[in-house]
Amino acid sequence: MSAGLFGLLDDIAALARLAAASIDDVGAAAGKATLKATGVVVDDTAVTPQYVHGIAAERELPIIKKIAIGSLRNKLLFILPAALLLSQFLPQALPVLLIIGGTYLAFEGAEKVWEFLHHHDDHVGDLETVEHTPHEEKQLVAGAVRTDFILSTEIMVIALDSVKDETFLARLAILVVVAIAITIGVYGVVAAIVKMDDVGLLLAQRRTSGVRALGRGLVAAMPKVLSFLSTVGIVAMLWVGGHILVVQLHELGWHAPYDAVHHLEHGAGGGLLGWLVNTACSAVVGLVVGAVVAVALHLLPHRGDDPAH
Repeated sequence: MSAGLFGLLDDIAALARLAAASIDDVGAAAGKATLKATGVVVDDTAVTPQYVHGIAAERELPIIKKIAIGSLRNKLLFILPAALLLSQFLPQALPVLLIIGGTYLAFEGAEKVWEFLHHHDDHVGDLETVEHTPHEEKQLVAGAVRTDFILSTEIMVIALDSVKDETFLARLAILVVVAIAITIGVYGVVAAIVKMDDVGLLLAQRRTSGVRALGRGLVAAMPKVLSFLSTVGIVAMLWVGGHILVVQLHELGWHAPYDAVHHLEHGAGGGLLGWLVNTACSAVVGLVVGAVVAVALHLLPHRGDDPAH
């Protein structure tokens, strides 16, 4: 009887080691998949602060929390099941869906460029906080979650591509880990950025003169940092949108834009300069496509208008 008990314990220990090894494999694969999507993760982090720029301080964290929950919902309830099913049964549909998403992202970026240029003179030097009604706050969060949906789709598809040789269940486990880790990482960083001025206020009340000076510096710098990140976020929309379009059109067989961008990138010598050239070209593509879509959408509602009126 004792021999049977020891045999059972051995079996349990073997299963535990196998489970631990599987967890380690999932963790390692999730780490690699997250690393591969780093570029889009950085863009996601840069895009989000613009949605709380100028918001009353007490509403910043609640809004970020709502956006983070929406982002996690996007990844786990919509993007992950759709990406897994499409990759399993209809992989050729993924590039088309990404092109639609990239076009929307480019449109969002172009719209924000237009708003910036059109209203720039009205808001120069205006850094006052804005009070939002619950309805306006809800719309703001909804807009941020829509934009996050496109960026999250790109992140999850990149991660999926890096683990496409794994079994279905392994891919599911890895992508769940990626979704949770990236969401916590992105919105944790965003929360830290937007609350840095509050940290500065606390430091400015300390007794040590050096700490007080650091605190005052943080308070003075954060409006400029948030304004800069807001601009970076707009450029990131255009870059990521254009990059998605160029790469996915290449996947579908239209190689000219991709080849032209990479020819310019290699002509710049690769490295950081090559990356900057690639980024600039993708941003231009995003701006052009986004502007065309924006103009079309703004003109279409007026097509039936009577010129006499």
